[in-house]
Amino acid sequence: MEQKEKIFVLDTNVVLHDHRCIYHFDEHDIVIPIVVLEELDKFKKGNNQINFQAREFMRELDKLSGEELFHEGVSLGEGKGKLYIETGKAFSEQLVESFTERNADNRILAISEFVKNTHPDKQTYIVSKDINLRLKAKSLGLLAQDYQTGKVRSLEKIQKGIKTYDKVDPNLISRLYKSQDGIPVEEFEFGEEIMPNQYFILKNEKASALAHYNPFERTVSRVEKEKAAGIVPRNAEQTFALDALLRPEIKLVSLTGKAGTGKTLLALAAALQQRKNYEQIYLARPIMALADKDLGYLPGSAKEKVGPYMQPLFDNLNFIKNRYGKNSKNYARIDEMVEEEKLIITPLPYIRGRSLSNVFFIVDEAQNLTPHEIKTIITRAGEGTKLVFTGDIEQIDSPYLDDKSNGLTYMSDRMKGQDIFAHINLIKGERSYLADLASDLL
Repeated sequence: MEQKEKIFVLDTNVVLHDHRCIYHFDEHDIVIPIVVLEELDKFKKGNNQINFQAREFMRELDKLSGEELFHEGVSLGEGKGKLYIETGKAFSEQLVESFTERNADNRILAISEFVKNTHPDKQTYIVSKDINLRLKAKSLGLLAQDYQTGKVRSLEKIQKGIKTYDKVDPNLISRLYKSQDGIPVEEFEFGEEIMPNQYFILKNEKASALAHYNPFERTVSRVEKEKAAGIVPRNAEQTFALDALLRPEIKLVSLTGKAGTGKTLLALAAALQQRKNYEQIYLARPIMALADKDLGYLPGSAKEKVGPYMQPLFDNLNFIKNRYGKNSKNYARIDEMVEEEKLIITPLPYIRGRSLSNVFFIVDEAQNLTPHEIKTIITRAGEGTKLVFTGDIEQIDSPYLDDKSNGLTYMSDRMKGQDIFAHINLIKGERSYLADLASDLL
């Protein structure tokens, strides 16, 4: 049975998520409701990523502009469909009875309903990252879906990360403890493809070992528990994470896991341990609005406004300082690094324009970033820079991202298999038994 042609009506949040979204629908036609352009006008000024997306999309439209955009449609290129801009349409009786307000979402619904009725030979979909709008659309009998580009199909590899083999030759494990250079990977019968910088728990009935696969040497070597800036890993996952953070050949690290697994603390400890190898250490996180209110609603100076957002990062720094003791040289050295801006804790938007050469750069709460924002950060990395992204993909504050579409998941999925990348998923919480219990049950 031949499938119907499709028309996709795009919501504003799709454009603000990916300014090149119109090129990702294969041969199908795309409709941009006029209300989307009206909403984009509110976002065109500003320095945040969302403002960049709005401006870039309007530039894309400008390249395609012409009267045909509103009538016959404009071709998006070879093998692509056409792009149309549809002006406002009257609310049907069903819409009037269902929704009293003529807000932007309901106006998009009205246009989608019009497109569907005008093209009965095609399937019309509303594409939106707003779950509520998709539900409203379906209540009216309209087809609706999330924006799929950049979504990871399976979270299995990201959630596992570490491989366990429980029938390893005892002689191989014994050799791992004695070898300085590692053992050729071919000697291990893993029975599957091994990814670069894969971490293992190798064991048998008598012995066990933590191990790492070096893609440059094609060897498997034992991972020893190391201390960094006074922090000692408490479990195998943390041991692997710290090993990846301390390896100079690994330039990009992704640490995922629930709250209390030590992601940010380990990253900061590793950065401080290697402070002599980098000109600066950056510890940054995105700023998420509080209860639908922008930072402008909060009292105080710019520094006072962002203080509550940055406090968890300072808490990690203070934890490390207190491990040394107030009278120690290391305690004083960390304070000096902050004063001299060798160690900078800052909201992520504030690093715009700064050089990222020879920097140890940690991005906390990276699950709240879009794939494009992650790409923007990574592509700015200069020589000698190491990037670490940490986050919990099950705790997302953005209403338009989920566990499969956020930037941290996207990056971890797309970068797997690269020689300079390592991913560790931390499962066991180490704050306290109570915190771990709450994370699992509440």
